[in-house]
Amino acid sequence: QVQLVESGGGLVPAGGSRRLSCAASGRTSSTYAMGWFRQTPGKDREFVAVISGIGGNTNYADSVKGRFTISRDNAKNTVYLQMNSLKPEDTAVYYCAARRGSYYSTEVPLYDYWGQGTQVTVSS
Repeated sequence: QVQLVESGGGLVPAGGSRRLSCAASGRTSSTYAMGWFRQTPGKDREFVAVISGIGGNTNYADSVKGRFTISRDNAKNTVYLQMNSLKPEDTAVYYCAARRGSYYSTEVPLYDYWGQGTQVTVSS
């Protein structure tokens, strides 16, 4: 089993920055693909950014491309999401996810482990 714990959420003014962290523990592996997803009330959870387990290839949702950066530190079993130029529409609960496989996916059902989520609120 893998446990994921997100941190770094909070209230941020529009145009500001925030870095989310996701610490993995348990039977984790540096070869697992990792991802960040987000969800707002009444909507489905959506893909934000993903990173492969080997090679560190990344993919971003169009809505965050150029503003968000996903990275990983395998020595610390931690994945980060650096969010810049935040907009009110980025307000959501952000979830970290891990996939038993090196190749990333943008599909929620293909992730095996999830964190509890961290709220990010961007004020206008």
